[in-house]
Amino acid sequence: MIQTILYFALTLFGIAIAIALFRIVFGPSLPDRVIALDMIGVNLISSMAIISIIIGTTFFLDVILIIGIIAFISTIAFSKYIERGGIIERKRDD
Repeated sequence: MIQTILYFALTLFGIAIAIALFRIVFGPSLPDRVIALDMIGVNLISSMAIISIIIGTTFFLDVILIIGIIAFISTIAFSKYIERGGIIERKRDD
C-alpha cells in the first residue's frame, strides 16, 4: 500500500515537472519562467526524497541538499537580474 502511494506521488511530481517545463518554454514573462524553474527544483527535491524512500537508502540525501542549495541560489540570482538588470553590482566612479 505504501509503495503504491509512493509511486503515485512520484508520478504526480513528474507531471508537475512537465507542466513547469511547459511554463519555462511558453511562459508569458521572465518572472513566470523563474518561478517555474524554482518549482522544478522543489519538485526534483521531493522526487529524490521519494526515490530514496523507495530504494531504502540515505545516499540521495546529500544530493537533495546540493539541489536545494543550487535551486535557492539560482532563484536569488535570477530575481536580482530581473530587478536590477545585472547580478554583480559595479562601483561607479563619479
